[in-house]
Amino acid sequence: MNETIGLIFLIIGITFDVIGCIGLVRLPDVYNRLQAATKCVTLGTSMILLAVVFYTGINSIGVKALLCIWFVLITSPTGAHAIARAAHKSGVRLWKGSVMDKYAEDNEGADSSS
Repeated sequence: MNETIGLIFLIIGITFDVIGCIGLVRLPDVYNRLQAATKCVTLGTSMILLAVVFYTGINSIGVKALLCIWFVLITSPTGAHAIARAAHKSGVRLWKGSVMDKYAEDNEGADSSS
């Protein structure tokens, strides 16, 4: 039963990773690509590591997989946010079809208050 659940998580994780890779290739600018990479790869990697936990059980490998899930869930979105903020501050423009620029709105509010 655990192997079946692990196989299901493995397939879901691989699907998320493939979708994230397609997003990296297909999406138009760095911000959209970051979103695809962060959300899909974070969930995909976590699902694959969860599959490892179900396959191996709670032993040293399973505990390491759980720790890696925690690490990926904490660091990947944080890193993507830092990269997006650095890209915006360095002047990387949004795609022409983007409808919202929250960083620019925040900077306008900060400029008018000072």
